[in-house]
Amino acid sequence: MTGHKLEPVPETGYDKFISMRRHLHRYPELSNEEFETTKSIRTWLAEADIRILDYPLATGVVAEVGGRKPGPLIALRADIDALPVREETGLPFASAIPGKMHACGHDFHTAVLIGTAYALKEKENELRGTVRLIFQPAEEKAKGAKQVIDSGALEGVQAIFGMHNKPDLPVGTVGIKSGPLMAAADGFTVKIEGKGSHAAVPEAGLDPIVTAAHVITALQSIVSRNVSALQSAVISVTQLHSGTSWNVIPDQAVLEGTIRTFDESVRGQVLERFGRVVEGVTAALGASAGVRWIEGPPPVNNDEALARLGIEAAAAAGLHAIEPSPSPAGEDFAVYQRKIPGLFVFMGTAGTQEWHHPAFTLDEAAIPVSIRFFTELAEHALERLRPTGGERR
Repeated sequence: MTGHKLEPVPETGYDKFISMRRHLHRYPELSNEEFETTKSIRTWLAEADIRILDYPLATGVVAEVGGRKPGPLIALRADIDALPVREETGLPFASAIPGKMHACGHDFHTAVLIGTAYALKEKENELRGTVRLIFQPAEEKAKGAKQVIDSGALEGVQAIFGMHNKPDLPVGTVGIKSGPLMAAADGFTVKIEGKGSHAAVPEAGLDPIVTAAHVITALQSIVSRNVSALQSAVISVTQLHSGTSWNVIPDQAVLEGTIRTFDESVRGQVLERFGRVVEGVTAALGASAGVRWIEGPPPVNNDEALARLGIEAAAAAGLHAIEPSPSPAGEDFAVYQRKIPGLFVFMGTAGTQEWHHPAFTLDEAAIPVSIRFFTELAEHALERLRPTGGERR
């Protein structure tokens, strides 16, 4: 535990967890730098006598509740890292670290999972099975889920559950749907090689900026002419860098951007077509190009049976379950879903700004609501799933 004092909060019955969230919000840490966050989580879990497991993770925590009666092993996951964003909320517990902020609500996710761990600990003698608690680092870099899997912390787990706050949903609402919920998020860098010349004599060179403009335009045809109207994809060129002077045609232009898809087959089709378009357009104009891919997480694809379980748990918790619109944002929870069945949900937080905005906020009334939901969800899962690979004790 750090020496920082927790922010005071009004008495709500859940004030401990609201205070934890405010503490984490005030002292954010970036991906794979969550050392103090890890210490705080370990301390808070130890205070409730929740057993912490020993996995080779530099940051992040894995713990367990239950196991006193035989049953399945399930996992609940929260991400713990912050973003390189300068906070503009004006909150009394705003970030004390310049240029770093919990602008995506991972402080909320962490506090909710700790609160759920506390609630399940109180019922430990009645739990039929084991709940593994995964406080994952480095979600914003799309590296943390793989680190957890490589550590062995997913071994034996039959199903995994997670969530993201959703600012545009009211508190008390949970978005649950089977199938695609969030997009695969791949990045690209295209380096176009031309030939420099004086700007007054372009015929003496090969203009990479003109070539880049044609490439950008042609890339937009991939979605409109290669992806079914019943599917969806987005290609966005977000950076174009070229040249250093107003009167010189440069040798090179560099494009960067992202591709978002909700289906693995569409993802493969778009990436393959992307490479062919870049190669064909640049060759037609006499230039050359290379493409470097930045592989992001695959699509979040929810298990149908677990989605039904989530809807039942929402009703038991007194929440309003809706089928949300899929989000084109990426989320490395999807990496777990490639290994085992998983359910990822949206918890309504009635925020004023979307994720990653410097003025991002959320309604802390969503903390007790979310703890109630995930406690019910864990209990439902332990009751409904059959253990595999022997009984857990």
